[in-house]
Amino acid sequence: MFSFITLPIAAIAAFILGCLVGLLLTRTLSSREQKTRLLETRLQQAEESLSHYRQEVTEHFSETAKLVNNLTQSYKDVHQHLAGSALKLTDIDINHQLLSTYDMNDSNKAINEEDCQVPKDWAPAKGILRENYGLNEKDEPFETKDETFETITRSTHQ
Repeated sequence: MFSFITLPIAAIAAFILGCLVGLLLTRTLSSREQKTRLLETRLQQAEESLSHYRQEVTEHFSETAKLVNNLTQSYKDVHQHLAGSALKLTDIDINHQLLSTYDMNDSNKAINEEDCQVPKDWAPAKGILRENYGLNEKDEPFETKDETFETITRSTHQ
């Protein structure tokens, strides 16, 4: 059937063919491996860059907060200096006027609960939310049970 020469030739041909296939697979796999390594390197560089950027942002806002605090303190110091100088350099009558204008009790007065009203989430009368409400002089005030609204509509139509 087969001669002794064909069998070694077929074996050599199979060996050469196997080497060629192995060489091609190695090149293909190594290029994929190189691409993978390259992508991993780029990913690592991007992560390092992002980490560095975050650190810079944190340092920036920390420094900004410190500078704003310094600015606030400087403003307070300048204000105290000017107020003290104004009291030292002006007459007693002017000092009393300055102190009465900046009376601390006026700014700290308690709010009267009767003056405060809960905000309403509805219109006091139908049609008030129209876009052209109050633009025509012949618009008549709406009937409503809210006295405050009636006084406002009367004053706007007069």
